[in-house]
Amino acid sequence: MTRVSRDFGNTMQKDAVPAVSADVIFASSRFPNYKLGASNQILDGKDDPKVLSMKEVVARETALLLEQQKRLSVRDLASKFEKGLAAAAKLSEEARLREAASLEKHVLLKKLRDALESLKGRVAGRNKDDVEEAIAMVEALAVQLTQREGELIQEKAEVKKLASFLKQASEDAKKLVDEERAFARAEIENARAAVQRVEEALEEHERMSRASGKQDLEELMKEVQEARRIKMLHQPSKVMDMEHELQALRIQLAEKSRHSIQLQKKLAMSKRAEDNICLLYELDGAEALGSYLQIRPCSDTAPELSNCSIQWYRISSDDGKRELISGATKSVYAPEPFDVGRALQAEIMLDGQRNVLNTTGTIDPAAGLGSYVEALVRKHDVEFNVVVTQIDGVDHPSESIHVLHVGKMRMKLCKGKMTIAKEYYSSSMQFCGVRGGGNAAAQASFWQPKKGHSYVLAFESERDRNAAIMLARRLAFDCNIMLAGPDDRAPLGT
Repeated sequence: MTRVSRDFGNTMQKDAVPAVSADVIFASSRFPNYKLGASNQILDGKDDPKVLSMKEVVARETALLLEQQKRLSVRDLASKFEKGLAAAAKLSEEARLREAASLEKHVLLKKLRDALESLKGRVAGRNKDDVEEAIAMVEALAVQLTQREGELIQEKAEVKKLASFLKQASEDAKKLVDEERAFARAEIENARAAVQRVEEALEEHERMSRASGKQDLEELMKEVQEARRIKMLHQPSKVMDMEHELQALRIQLAEKSRHSIQLQKKLAMSKRAEDNICLLYELDGAEALGSYLQIRPCSDTAPELSNCSIQWYRISSDDGKRELISGATKSVYAPEPFDVGRALQAEIMLDGQRNVLNTTGTIDPAAGLGSYVEALVRKHDVEFNVVVTQIDGVDHPSESIHVLHVGKMRMKLCKGKMTIAKEYYSSSMQFCGVRGGGNAAAQASFWQPKKGHSYVLAFESERDRNAAIMLARRLAFDCNIMLAGPDDRAPLGT
């Protein structure tokens, strides 16, 4: 039955089907499971190499105890040794029972051999041969039983050695526990005495303070209160003074920057006048993020801009390479974060006549915008109030407030509790500054969640518009997406 179940299990395993049956072995303490091995040797089922002998079990437990002795505490060692001592006693009792059972087996084998000898004289032919074979098997069993008794005697001696070792180790562990407990009690008593001395010293100090320093303490408290009052009165004024001073410095810097740009423009005009070059148009506006540039005629002979073809370009400060800004074909252009550190150029064409206008320098960043975006990056979701002015290129007359959510993984446009658009960052998404005209160009942005669907969003301020663009590009970059505008080549780190 065992062989059939094994063959069936092997067949099921080869077919890659989970096994649902296992080998069933009926164990009996009365009848041993004998097998006939090579050279007619009688094998006991307990000699299966998968079943550990008592000697191996004892050796393994001893090795584990010695190994654990290095990393267990004294109390744990004592408990382990006590359990080991109990196990050794149990093994000794089992060895005694097995020895008694072995003696009983010897008696049974002798009776069986005598019965077979008496039967041998009564039979003849093939039956006699079977009886002789049975007698040989009984003798082999007697020999193996004798060998097993020798092993049992040896195991019994080892168990006794282990029991004595565990008993001695248990006593040593108990001694160590008692020593550790006494040491801990001494340390606790010392700590209590130290705490009592500290308490007595504090009480003495308090008595001395109450006796001699009560008046000084009241004066000190009054001074502290006065100092706090002065600090509360003067600290806000200092902060306000610093803020006013910082605002004044920003205004002065903006004025000086504007004055510098005007001087550079006048210098360029005078240089062109010396070269007999007639300037028809000029760029007006601050060359910084958060403002907008506008082409204005500076001559009475200049053609109307509505009749001209206009195209804006970015010029790299490193190699002077010109990059076309797709969609920037109006007389007004609001720089976006991509333009920071680059110069801008406007090309005006009419009847084959070409006029080129360049900014005097590169586009400057907005003050404090970088640190503001860094603070927003730490948030899970950032909300911006916007007004939708166009949907899919068609003007949207409603001016109701929407909320643009810029998150770690996606962007979402909502109106109240209703979601208008929601998309994860992808290669088809575009987000940039609006490239049209109007007085709110610096506050507007273009958002394409997916192909064939776009919005023009007007923010509350120029700072919100630029912060939203920078934040979205930063979070999209963390998702391995380069978020840019139409036909833009997004530089790394933007």
